[in-house]
Amino acid sequence: MDKYTAPENYINRELSWLDFNMRVLNEARDKNHPLFERIKFLSITSSNLDEFFMVRVASLKNISGKNIDPSGMTSKEQLDAISKKTHKLVDMQYSTYLRSLIPLLLKENIKICDFDELEEKEKKYITEYFHKEIFPVLTPMAVDSSRPFPLIQNKSLNICALVKNSKTKKNGFVTVPIPGVCPRVIRIKKSKEVKFILIEDIIKKFIGELFTSYSIMDTSVYRVMRDADIPLDEYDSEDLLKEIEKNLKQRERSQVIRLEIEESVNKELLKFLSSEIKVKKNDIYLIKGPVDLTFLNKIYSQKGFEEYKYEPYTPQIIKRLQNCENIFDEIKKGDIYLHHPYNSFKTVVNFIEEASRDKDTLAIKQTLYRVSENSPIIKALERAAQNGKAVTVLVELKARFDESNNIVWAGRLERAGCHVIYGLLGLKTHSKITEVIRREDTGIIKYVHLATGNYNDVTANFYTDMGIFTCRKEYGDDSGAFFNMLSGFCEPKHWNKLIVAPIWLRDRTESFIEREIRHAREGKKARIIAKMNSLVDPEIIALLYKASCAGVKIDLIVRGICCLRAQVPELSENITVRSITGRYLEHTRIYYFYNDGQENLFCSSADWMNRNLNKRVEIMFPIEDEDIKNEIMHVIEVQLEDTLRASVQKDGEYSKIDLRGKKKTDCQIIMMREAAESLKEDKKSKAIKTFIPRQKPEEV
Repeated sequence: MDKYTAPENYINRELSWLDFNMRVLNEARDKNHPLFERIKFLSITSSNLDEFFMVRVASLKNISGKNIDPSGMTSKEQLDAISKKTHKLVDMQYSTYLRSLIPLLLKENIKICDFDELEEKEKKYITEYFHKEIFPVLTPMAVDSSRPFPLIQNKSLNICALVKNSKTKKNGFVTVPIPGVCPRVIRIKKSKEVKFILIEDIIKKFIGELFTSYSIMDTSVYRVMRDADIPLDEYDSEDLLKEIEKNLKQRERSQVIRLEIEESVNKELLKFLSSEIKVKKNDIYLIKGPVDLTFLNKIYSQKGFEEYKYEPYTPQIIKRLQNCENIFDEIKKGDIYLHHPYNSFKTVVNFIEEASRDKDTLAIKQTLYRVSENSPIIKALERAAQNGKAVTVLVELKARFDESNNIVWAGRLERAGCHVIYGLLGLKTHSKITEVIRREDTGIIKYVHLATGNYNDVTANFYTDMGIFTCRKEYGDDSGAFFNMLSGFCEPKHWNKLIVAPIWLRDRTESFIEREIRHAREGKKARIIAKMNSLVDPEIIALLYKASCAGVKIDLIVRGICCLRAQVPELSENITVRSITGRYLEHTRIYYFYNDGQENLFCSSADWMNRNLNKRVEIMFPIEDEDIKNEIMHVIEVQLEDTLRASVQKDGEYSKIDLRGKKKTDCQIIMMREAAESLKEDKKSKAIKTFIPRQKPEEV
């Protein structure tokens, strides 16, 4: 083992993720954000933590205690460290909520109330609301010898109560699921003040009406988190669709991995509950406020609070497509680049809708990983099939937490006449690619859209992603080969432009890094810039350490997990790591290699993680249009100059940039402004660095 692979030089991925969620929490604590944006950030930290426990913590609980990760920690050591760090994070969440955000809301005459804090008229309204809207759908559940402890649904809110029988004077236990059909947040509006009350506080107030023969000794709101990391038996299953449906049902009864309950809970009540659901002490979180802070997103979504939010931004239709009558004609003039959400995702939707109606379109092929609830892309594909086009869609049924939605979409597309592929055995298809095949005067032409993000018109409004449209023949040939590989056993012997995982992407990426190392050792300038969501893969990290020691300058922009230690003497002195958290979730993957002046620039659906490189079908595609190269490099340069949204890592610790003597720069605000300004000026007039090849580049 050398220093590049030594465990002490690798940060545990789970602890790194918790550091990322703390950075999101710091945005909720940042006074420079509008008030409602701060409560939204706090809500995001709560939903993030839910998924982390259901997947990552659950997977660790299912691993043998002797299993050691690249940082040298056993699963038990990881779980202990996670528990310690998460309890601190949760304490910080509620400190932020109670000490910062609640007082600020009160200053603006916005109050989250208990029932007893309401005025008499308001109490009367809530009392009537309870009896008319809530009481009829409540199901009280007692626990005794004839009624076993009920199944508590994952992530559902519940109220448990310790009760005493008025006749026998014996204590008993009851639980009341809070119905998901009722809104959690009830708004009471007055002329100068807005009040909110949570449904659990209303039910607690009137819970005695559900148990008339008992006196209520104590009540507490609680929530459980269940294991969502149940292995899928793909290889022995005859029907993948049925196997996934069975897997989803298993999740409903999987082990409890976390219990959240109000801190004021009676000890006897807590002991009984934790025993029944079989949860360990370290997995119990005593909450100093409302259980499950995701309700704050419901408050954020209320109308009438625009003054406390970011100024609305409208994604722009790029100037080139402003008055476009036929997008295919425009693509033939040259590649088209989109940067979402600064550029509108409607362009992508329009591309598929136009193909569905176009008389010259013969076929549409597309991969779908996550789509929106009311997806216009699904509707366009259905329409295309109904219009006689040959439509092939890979719907990834194994997309975590989207399995049920994707099963529904797959069924709809099949009924419309589309050929649907349910993913590949043992692999998730995470690629983002669409191919439209048209018969034109010059013959068959393939129009290809390649992207870094999902075909989801909703998340495209707050995830940053990039994509290109092209009809270059090499891309079209590769696209055809890619879809043939998905639908059959046609593995191509070579690719013209696309670099595809799991077979080729790792080797090519490692070769690009090795090439920079070679150039550095020859005394040449060597540079790597990589932007991604997560950097986890030990082999890639070891290569980056090796490159740094060889003199390669490396700038990494990693939003979430980063297992590499930056700025460590004699290891990573030439590596900088920054994480950008802001108004939009940074989701773009960009990879740049200087290549002795013959700069290679790629966008990709893949992060540098083992799962992306080895266990998923991913695409990395080169950017060859010089103007588009310039625009993407400009984005990277602006992000590397960011001083407001960026946190910089040094040996595993993140800190905000010291602004003394520096210009305040928010990369996302700059991108919004430039997208709007681009409609008013010729983008070619921008003074952006230009790529000028000096010699024939090495093959990429």
